[in-house]
Amino acid sequence: MTNQNQLISDLNDRSREVFRRVVEGYLETGDPVGSRSLTRLMSEKLSAATIRNVMQDLEYLGLLGSPHVSAGRVPTQLGLRMFVDGFMEVSEVQATDRAALEATVGAAEPDVGSLLDRVGSALSGLTHGASLVLAPKTESPIRHIEFVSLAPDRALVVLVMADGQVENRVFTPPVGQTPSSMREAANFLNALAEGKTLSDLRREIAVEISARRQELDALAAEMVESGLAQWADQGEPWERLIVRGRSNLLEPEGDLDRIRTLFDDLERKRDIAEFLDLTEEGEGVRIFIGSENKLFSLSGSSLVVSPYMNADRKIIGAVGVIGPTRLNYGRIVPIVDYTAQLVGRMLTGRGKG
Repeated sequence: MTNQNQLISDLNDRSREVFRRVVEGYLETGDPVGSRSLTRLMSEKLSAATIRNVMQDLEYLGLLGSPHVSAGRVPTQLGLRMFVDGFMEVSEVQATDRAALEATVGAAEPDVGSLLDRVGSALSGLTHGASLVLAPKTESPIRHIEFVSLAPDRALVVLVMADGQVENRVFTPPVGQTPSSMREAANFLNALAEGKTLSDLRREIAVEISARRQELDALAAEMVESGLAQWADQGEPWERLIVRGRSNLLEPEGDLDRIRTLFDDLERKRDIAEFLDLTEEGEGVRIFIGSENKLFSLSGSSLVVSPYMNADRKIIGAVGVIGPTRLNYGRIVPIVDYTAQLVGRMLTGRGKG
């Protein structure tokens, strides 16, 4: 950061304006910016030759690059980082964007997972990138557990938490399950579960099933084990990661190899979620450009991410947007920031209910 500050201070006003206009033009169109187009935009009257000389100096400093011999200039990764840190003007969240995000959390939906899914879909729609939402761990004590038969080969396990949160998962029940074995399984779990967190219950359940195998119907025992298996990795970050809007990354003129690499990266949920967990190191929006984030360095993508907090100001999750390096950072940064605050307020409000 110190080197960047020194570099910015060393630029004269003319160089700063040329640099800023090249970056803004590139972020808007995705195309190299030429000296002739800048002659119409500069605040002082300059010839194309003068502007070319300034652009060559900026290229020498590593801030601009030229994709082709006869083309205009585009910002390098260093240039984008310097623009984001020292030149970018962050806008306010537009009223329409704010309303769209608030509408996703306005419904009386007890399932946090469904709410965060809608938030992720809205975020990807507004930013035209792929959204990442790292859901909070479920650490509230359990109030009630229920099994619901949906079909001979499909059942639903429902967890009602003490804070009012409801989570459910569809799973394949053991063959031969009956309504009575489902009730027995639920009664067995509820007798053990009340007041315990999910992680507490998982630790005890294997011991209890073994000790009470004689009095617990075999089908009910299988139902308990297969039902709770749906939450086997629930506390792990990769099981709490929601990715939405991959299709937004398919630009008609996009580099197919880059996009293919990015899609492969997005499939590695474990790596992404563990990286997002690192946002617990600090508050506020963070921007990772290109190779600054090792997970997406090969695809040349940018990640804008912000943690969200609970009522105790403890960071419990994160929301973010990933896309090409020519993201509209000035618009996306406040949207991600507002979404993180909105999710934090939503979860805090539910905890008080």
